[in-house]
Amino acid sequence: MSYIQYEIRDSIATIVLNRADKYNSFCREMALDMQQALDQAAADTTVRCVYITGAGKAFCAGQDLAEAIEDNGIELSQIVTEHYNPIIMKMREMPKPVICAVNGVAAGAGANIALAGDIVVATASASFIQAFSKIGLIPDSGGTFLLPRLIGFQKATALMMLGEKVMAEEAEKLGMIYKFFADENFAGESWKLAQTLAAMPTKGLALTKQLLNESADNNLTEQLKLEGEIQVLASQTFDYNEGVTAFLEKRKPSFKGV
Repeated sequence: MSYIQYEIRDSIATIVLNRADKYNSFCREMALDMQQALDQAAADTTVRCVYITGAGKAFCAGQDLAEAIEDNGIELSQIVTEHYNPIIMKMREMPKPVICAVNGVAAGAGANIALAGDIVVATASASFIQAFSKIGLIPDSGGTFLLPRLIGFQKATALMMLGEKVMAEEAEKLGMIYKFFADENFAGESWKLAQTLAAMPTKGLALTKQLLNESADNNLTEQLKLEGEIQVLASQTFDYNEGVTAFLEKRKPSFKGV
């Protein structure tokens, strides 16, 4: 996985977009490497959180346009359906929390990959740009689904049509991201957040994520019914028993993620 760095530390799978000389813009090999890394993290029972960030100054500048327009190159339809759609689905279906640690510009598909994380944090100097309209394209990588749900229909429409840059502080105010940190504190603070999640009841977090995903298609009655069903599953985990026992014994719980 030459364009993706992957390592496990503290029960956290770190995925680094590693094409810094191109601002971590995606080529086919990088997209397929990213999918492989996500599959690896999902299958590894020792992994309890996934942390995605970028190498160098950028998080991800989206698609490498040189690849998209070269003669006999990859069709845009392939880029969307074979590269980005699987990445978004693997992130959203990951049975573990996914943190996107946006260390710099996140543009186009890069912005929408970031927004697909369960918790998104950014450096103060980071920015988010729905850059598609600047070249006559439409937002892909789940952007038209995710962004309106995060910040509202009107604001999302304007950002997508105008292609305006949103700095991290404004992104936090809009509800686009969870938090931003001063650049010099970003690595430590974002990693601390990943460590917190990795020590929590992973199965319960995965079930919460499942409910949030399914809420997009359910009415209230259906969602209440599903909550009841999923709560039963949560109550059958080791971590539920450990959490209740620790509460009654007035001690800190020791969760195993199962």
